[in-house]
Amino acid sequence: MAFSKAFAKTTDKSVYPKWVEVFLSEEEEKEEEKKCREENIRLMKECISDAKKIFSSEKLKGYETSVMSIAIALFEKRASHSVYWKESKAKEKFDKDNYKR
Repeated sequence: MAFSKAFAKTTDKSVYPKWVEVFLSEEEEKEEEKKCREENIRLMKECISDAKKIFSSEKLKGYETSVMSIAIALFEKRASHSVYWKESKAKEKFDKDNYKR
């Protein structure tokens, strides 16, 4: 099932926006999922490193489970979800198609 997102398009003819639904092709959707996955892996590595620094600076014992718990908490706070990436791509397509100059 293709990803879709609706955007409001305003016109001079009406005070009410016209809703335009933008669909991502399967290829575009997979590309956004790939970008999201790569970014999430990078973020998780960064979070593990940050968690280790927190333990070190606070002179705490850096047991792996504790480090991972902190890293996961940081990751959940920072991580971008695939829906965000897909919505971003859909917005890019919407703007390109509806606001050509």
